[in-house]
Amino acid sequence: MICDSCAKNQATVHLTEIINDKMTEMHLCEKCAQNKGAMMQQHFGVSDLLAGLAGIGAQVDKEEGPSSLKCSGCGMKYADFKKTGQLGCSRCYDTFRRNLAPLIRRIHGSTNHIGKSPVKARKATKAKTEMSRLKERLEEAIKKEEFEEAARIRDAIKAAERRTPGAGGKGKS
Repeated sequence: MICDSCAKNQATVHLTEIINDKMTEMHLCEKCAQNKGAMMQQHFGVSDLLAGLAGIGAQVDKEEGPSSLKCSGCGMKYADFKKTGQLGCSRCYDTFRRNLAPLIRRIHGSTNHIGKSPVKARKATKAKTEMSRLKERLEEAIKKEEFEEAARIRDAIKAAERRTPGAGGKGKS
C-alpha cells in the first residue's frame, strides 16, 4: 500500500480515527508519519499502552506491594502482566482486579461492559442484568437491615420474574 501523504513510499503506519461516528483511515510511510507528528511505532500493543499508563500502575503497586500480587491459578505476577499486557488465566482477573480496574476505566471509560449484543438477545440480556441489579440491591438492603426496602426490592424481583419466564429459575429453560 502506498503512502496517502507523499504517494511515493510504502505505507507502514496505519491510523484509524473515529469522529462523530465517521471512520477515517490514513496510511502513511514512516517519514510522513514523523513529519505529521504521529511518532508511533509500526506495531502498537497492549504492553505499549500499559507503559504509557505506568503512572496508574505505579500508584496501585505502592498500595498492594508488587511482590505480593501473584495469581493462584497460573502463578503469574502482576509485574509480568505489566510487561506483557497479557493475563495468564481467568483467575488473573480476580487476583489483579484492584489493579486492573483503574486501567480498564482509563482505557474504556468504564469497568462495565456496555457493548453491542445481537438484537434477538437484547431483551433477555436486559432482563438478566436488571434481575442481577435487583438481587444485589436486595442483598445490600438486608446487610444494612433496611427490611422495608428489602421487601420492596423482593416484590420487584417477583414482578420481574413473572414478566420474564425463566429469569428467576421458574418457567421453561
